[in-house]
Order: sequence, then C-alpha cells, then structure tokens
Amino acid sequence: MEKTEQVIFGELETLCASPGYIQALAFICFNDNFIGVGDELSGQDFLKMYSWERLIRTEIMTLVGLMVKRPIDFTLPDPATIQKYIDETQRLMKELHGAMSGPLFGQITPEKVKDPNFDPFAYGSALREPIFYSGEAAYAFQFRDLALPKYAADNAWLEHHKGFSIDEAHRVVRSFTEAQNENLTELQGTLKQKPQSEWSVLEGFTVTPDEIVHASGLDAGIVQRVLSAFALPDGNRNDEFRSLNDFNACTAAPLIERRPGGFILFSHHSLMQSLYESPFYWMIGDPQYKETASANRGRFAEEFVCERLVRVFGDKRVFQGVKVLESRGKERTDIDVLALFGNRAIVVQAKSKKLTLEARKGNDGQIKTDFKKAVQEAYDQGREASSALFNPAFRFCDGTERSIDVRPPKEVFIITVLSEAYPALAFQARQFLRYQSAKTICPPIVTDIFAIDAMTEMLDSPLWLLDYLRKRSGNTDKLFVPDELTALSFHLKRNLWLEDQYDWIHLSDDISCDLDATMTVRREGIPGKRTPEGILTKLAGTTIERILKQIEKKPEPDTLEFAFTVLSCSEEATKKLSAAIDEAGERFMRDGRSHNFIMSLRSAPVTGVLVHCNRDSVDVAWRNLHSHCENRKYLHKAEGWFGICVDPQSKKLRFGIALESTWKHDPAMDRRTHMLYGGDPPKA
Repeated sequence: MEKTEQVIFGELETLCASPGYIQALAFICFNDNFIGVGDELSGQDFLKMYSWERLIRTEIMTLVGLMVKRPIDFTLPDPATIQKYIDETQRLMKELHGAMSGPLFGQITPEKVKDPNFDPFAYGSALREPIFYSGEAAYAFQFRDLALPKYAADNAWLEHHKGFSIDEAHRVVRSFTEAQNENLTELQGTLKQKPQSEWSVLEGFTVTPDEIVHASGLDAGIVQRVLSAFALPDGNRNDEFRSLNDFNACTAAPLIERRPGGFILFSHHSLMQSLYESPFYWMIGDPQYKETASANRGRFAEEFVCERLVRVFGDKRVFQGVKVLESRGKERTDIDVLALFGNRAIVVQAKSKKLTLEARKGNDGQIKTDFKKAVQEAYDQGREASSALFNPAFRFCDGTERSIDVRPPKEVFIITVLSEAYPALAFQARQFLRYQSAKTICPPIVTDIFAIDAMTEMLDSPLWLLDYLRKRSGNTDKLFVPDELTALSFHLKRNLWLEDQYDWIHLSDDISCDLDATMTVRREGIPGKRTPEGILTKLAGTTIERILKQIEKKPEPDTLEFAFTVLSCSEEATKKLSAAIDEAGERFMRDGRSHNFIMSLRSAPVTGVLVHCNRDSVDVAWRNLHSHCENRKYLHKAEGWFGICVDPQSKKLRFGIALESTWKHDPAMDRRTHMLYGGDPPKA
C-alpha cells in the first residue's frame, strides 16, 4: 500500500530532527542551489538549476520548517551518516511528490479520457501539485530591489516600529548574500585541506553581524534589528506547520540564529522574497496603519508598471490612472496604465492579490475565488475599458484631469498584472480565465510585475515590445508555459512566431537559462553577455534594423504593419530583404536609375513586400508604389502586401504603404495584371 502524503510528511519531520541533520541539509543546499561561474556567466551555468534531481526552494524551505520544530543539533556526523541523511531526504521528497500527484493521475481513467469534456485539473486537489512545484516566476534580485520602491512610502512606519528603513533592510539583505557567497567560495578551497571526516559546509552558510556591518557600512544596531526581523524568534518552533498545507513560518523568517556564531540562511531567494513581502504583513498588523499600507501597495503596482512602460514608449505616450468618461462626464471605469503607440494601445489593470493559504491547500472554491479577485476582475475591467477606446462617445483623462487624445486603435493588448508572486499563474490562467475574442481586442496576457520588469528590460523599444505582445497574445491557446519568463526567453532566442501547423506547444522552463544569465549579468554586475543570441542580435548593424528604428520614431500605421511583418519573418528572410535593399541602392549609385524588387515574406497567409529605391518626388513615387502593390497583391492572391520607398544613398525610409484585405476576384484587375505581366490571369 502506498504511503499517504501525511505519513511521508511525518517521516520527513523525524528525519529532520536527527542529530546533525543540519549538516546534511547544508550539503544539499550547496549542491542544488549554488552554481560556479568561470570568466563569464552563461546560460549553460544555469542548466543545473532546472534538473529534476535537485530540490527546489519550496522543498528546501519545507525541510527547514521541519528542522526548526526541535532544538537544532549542530554536531557533525560522520560522512556515512551525512550521506544516509541526504539519500533519505531525496527518497522521501520523491515519495512526497508522487503522493501529491496522486489525486491528478488517480482521476485519469480510460473511460474519462474518452470524454471530450474531461478536465483532470478541474479539482483543487489536482492543482496543489503545480502550485507547490511551480518554478520561480521571479528572480531573487527582483524581490530584493523592487522592495525599495514598494515600501518607499512606508519608511516612516518602518523606522518608527522596526528601527530601520527599507533602504537599510535592502543593504543588509544584499550584504548578507554577498558575504555568504564569499564564505562558500573560500570554503571550497579550505575543505580540500581537511580530511573528509571533518568536511562541513555549514560554516559557509553562516554570516555574522560584524561581516554585514563591514560590508554595508551600517550601524551594528540597525544590522541586528534587520536580521532579527527576518529570523525565527526565540522559542518559535513553527508549531502551526503540521502538514504541507499549513503555514510555514520559515518562509517569512528564513534566517536561523545560531548563538554564538551568527545567522544561517539556506535560500537566498526566500530571504529576498521575505524582504519584498513581509513588511506589508507587519504593517497591516497595525490597525491604525492598515488602510495606508494597502493603499501604498496598490499604488506601487501602478507606478512601477507605468515607469517601466515609460522607459519603452516615453512619457508622452504612457498615462496612469486614466478615467473613462461617458458623454456627460460620468466615470464608467478606469485604466490603471494606458500606453498608446501609433495605432496600437496597451491597457494594463494591476492588482495586489496573493494566493491564499486555503487555496494552496487545494480548496476548489478558494482557488477560483482567489483567481477571480486577482485576474478575472482585472481582465473584465480591462475589456470594458478597451471597448470604450473604439467608442467616440467616451472621453479619457489622466490622473491630473488632462484630456487624452485617443483614436480608435487597430489592436488593443490587455495585460493583467499582479504585484505579488502567484504560484502557477500561467497554469491557472489557462484553466480559469474566461475572455472574449475579438479581431481588435487581443486575448489577454496574464502576468506579474516581475515579468513586466524583464520584458521591458530586454525589449526596451516600442516595436520589439509590441511585437512580443502580439505574438504572446496571439498564441494564448496553443502555447503552454510554466511561467511568462519561459515564453519571453523562447522569444528572445527563437522568435515566438508559431506556424499554423502547430496546434499545441509545450515549453519547459529550462529554456529560460539564457534569459536567467542575461538578467543576472545586467542586474548583478557579473561579467557576461548582456544580450542573448537571437532576435535582438540577428539584425544588428543591418539596413533593415535602421529602417525599423526609423519607423519607431514616427509610427505611421502603414509602416508599422510592415515592421511587424518583418519581425515575424525568419532570420534568413529578413537578412535577404536587407541585402536586397543594399543592392538596389548600390545599383542606383552606379547607374542613377530607379530600382525595384519584390519578395515573398510569408506563404500562409500569402504576404509580400515591394521595395522601390528612387529619388522621385513623393507624389510620383507614392502613386507608382501604390499601383505596383495593388497589382502584385492581386496577382499573388495575397491577404497583405507592403511597399516601402527607400532613399538609394542613405538607405532611409521615405514612406510606406500597407494593403491588407481579403482577396476578391475582379475582372478589371484580371485585365490590368494580364496586360502588365502576361500569362494567365488569377482564377476566382
């Protein structure tokens, strides 16, 4: 008979209370959570972090939570005993994973699989596994650094009630992890000089307050107060942690104080996440400050997303706190953040919601209730506001009551953004979100501020970001990803344009390795590539890249369509297009004559581009290009055809034309194209 989850949990608790178990846990954490870096950090360095053999953070913190339920024995067992502890830990954690997966696989029977409406994830008991084992949807340094703006407005409360500011807490946390990294690096060399019976990595996980005072330059009293705030208090034995479903106090207080000797930390990520989350719970425990703390948290989400979008689109195109007003001035709804670029709009609705403990336990109703409050309501509001963008009866004004000039866009992207970590968010969005499809209002993107941070960091220009949103939204139904960072990393490497032949695509999270390395290089100052090989490098230095940048500066509707089409092409096709423009310009410089060329960009639906390279007057050049595009679109039965006119010497874009419509048979166009190109006219 298979063991139940609770029985395995009890066996783990007994194991974690074994004499010297903390020494084995230190070895596990050192092996599973730390990576060595050579001259430069690369994606390959992160591959081990996606191994199925390693324990993830939620598993590590479960072991820590069980270990502190008894007074910790710090003695060093012999190597054989340590290895036995490690083997037993890995065995029991695999059994625990199997037990959690049981409710899911237990529902899958041959009879149920035949039912087209059967959904194995319809029950909360089956969702517990993806929630507990979901990957990290945020980088540790994001939790650490975003805590600064998140609590900037709460500094007075923190200083008065805790004796430190958020900046001081940030410096202590950063100094702690840096000191621990140094200790563990030095320890590797020290161990080689000792007999194996004396090997212990626990000292490397221990950091003293004096080390932090030295590294941070802060007063010793401030350092001690910060450390105490994130350490389990004396006498707290995590008594409420009686099953995997219960609250584990060590997730909020991950530091273990060892007297004398300092503080032990087994998960950088947990400490940084606690810095990001715990102060809010301290503050709402104060009845007089609870409402202010909640208001500040909600305002932070809006302000952060607004700031990141301004970084991409500029402050003239991004608006915060937008009111949607009916004809008589009555407010219908509001938009947290609105970004306008050419004939595209981004509508962002931000929420500060978390997955409750009851939902994590697998309560069906609570999981759906949490999702409704965190995502569904945000989407519904965004959908209503997006529809108003197309209705001239509505007016829009920002938070300063300044009117916003809004013209009906060609596409609207709705993004629901959470400011808190929400386990298995992508999975739950696929499972629960109900949205309306429309040609002009794209399927929503459900994400968090950590993914917005990464998107706007890597795709820091309007075209590149909008191109990603178009592809991510357009592939909502066919793309299955564990988190948004996986989708973003795949796009950066391979382009998220997915052919129609694929009905369903699953991406595993190890695809994120290159993005992990790049973001770490940028945020932590570690040597390495700041841009991964892929879509951001394939066009570097080419003529087509310069033309795309020119389009960004003046986003006309026709040239925008051309740009998005180019960005959906393969690297080979794009480089071929760029080389052809160069060749046409060189031929003009040799003979002084206009040169044109035609190129197919996609076969399904048929899409092509026509390039004219000349210095004719704009009127003459436009008429010729437009007529040429009409003919070619008809001749090839294309859904879309684009034309650009390029200056032959500077290779700069003069203007563009976009023809997009369903192909229809036209006898007059038959005669016209037959006369120009010969051959049999297109058949209806």
